[in-house]
Amino acid sequence: ASAQFQLAVPVAVVFAPGSVPGDLPRPLPFRDVQEMEISVNLRTSITSRYETVYRSTTAQEEAALDVPTAREADAALHLLQDASLGSLTVYVVPETSSHLPQGISVYVGKHRSALVRAGGGLATLRTRLQQLTQVMSFTASSIAAALSDRLPDGQLGPDARRHLKSSLGYEITFSLLNPDPKSHAVDWDIEDAVNRYVQPVLDKLSLVANFSVDSQILYYAVLGVTPRFDKESSSFLLSAHSLPHVINPVEARLGSSAASLYPVLNFLLYVPERSHSPLYIQDKDGAPVSTNAFHSPRWGGIMVYNVETPASPRASLPLHVDVDMVRVMEVFLAQLRLLFGLSREELPPEFLLESPGNEGLADWELDRLLWAHTVENIATVSTTLTSLAQLLDKIGNIVIKDDVASEVYRAVTSAQSAMAKLAVGHLHSAFQASKEAVTSSERAFFDPSLLHLLYFPDDQKFAIYIPLFLPMAVPILLSLAKIVREARQRKKEPTKMD
Repeated sequence: ASAQFQLAVPVAVVFAPGSVPGDLPRPLPFRDVQEMEISVNLRTSITSRYETVYRSTTAQEEAALDVPTAREADAALHLLQDASLGSLTVYVVPETSSHLPQGISVYVGKHRSALVRAGGGLATLRTRLQQLTQVMSFTASSIAAALSDRLPDGQLGPDARRHLKSSLGYEITFSLLNPDPKSHAVDWDIEDAVNRYVQPVLDKLSLVANFSVDSQILYYAVLGVTPRFDKESSSFLLSAHSLPHVINPVEARLGSSAASLYPVLNFLLYVPERSHSPLYIQDKDGAPVSTNAFHSPRWGGIMVYNVETPASPRASLPLHVDVDMVRVMEVFLAQLRLLFGLSREELPPEFLLESPGNEGLADWELDRLLWAHTVENIATVSTTLTSLAQLLDKIGNIVIKDDVASEVYRAVTSAQSAMAKLAVGHLHSAFQASKEAVTSSERAFFDPSLLHLLYFPDDQKFAIYIPLFLPMAVPILLSLAKIVREARQRKKEPTKMD
């Protein structure tokens, strides 16, 4: 099925006093619209439309900019903005402004605004605006990754299929693997760590999907791969090529994805047994991984947590181990960002990105996720309804109930509404409509009345019924033929007259 997307991004460029370029085409305020075509394939086209409003700062915005640092300015400006999801506000400050450090021309805050140093005229400003929109909204690669099912492998980048597919919900499972409980009594305060570090991130992501979190401790659960002992470092090593073989044996013990309706994200903390300690993970070049962890796309991540060997060989066993949850959660949250495709791309050296802090992701990163998931949801609805139509064409005697038909109509209406909202820059309402479309299309496609096993093609009916009725039909047909022949003979015989 073909699809034509139009993505509109509302952008406001606000000039502080002393920062207005001299080569503006007309006096402030004015509007400008720029469109860019993103080629996906022959059936799918995407037009990105940047609707930019150029204006001067208000008195309140000037007061908010009258602070020493860019971070304080970003926090003060956020209180003044009525910024909807997907919109961007760029504040142009004078070239001599002290907000930006030396050598920094662009500061990207943790909300939906950025500071740009003036200088170089309108052409330089537009170049920086284009770079900013690529960072803070969406890129051709992020949209292509969302439409990865519609693209051949040759047109996709190496990370295109690494991100999680869009879903209405996700289940997160934290597992502590203790293969040697006789030697290690491991204690981890996972509940406090989830409330302190993970929950703020999930609260921010609650707009994208529903999340559930659980934890478990598995004893005598081994990795399934024997590490190699290195004499020089007196440690055990896991090479990069052996890491894929670690997951399958462990996954059999997890048991979390068997009864789950939604994708499951597994985060495993592995405390190696005493006979294989310390254990370190190597990268492809043979160098040790600083985090001693690795992640598997669309599955989760594993971190190896080494326990310090006691100084006295006669130390009583099991050793009591208190897990440093701050260090562990830093790794797991970084892996969570990678799974959702929120890894930060390399930027020009004059760019400075503010840390998102305890929330784990900035507002504009949430917008990037919503752009990609909205486009992916609409494409999923199109594929699902096309498959349903092909099923109906193949089975001519299938019965469509009224509730199934209403779900199909609702899915089409919601998908059309989502595309219309995207075209006018209403990202939040477009995403909600796309979720409704996915829900309705899946209800229609997976309705029990449409189970293809309930309906049989004509050739299957003949194959079933002919062996049953043919043995019975042969003597009946022979008897009928005999009756017809006898009737004809009686008609030919002359009647006897007395």
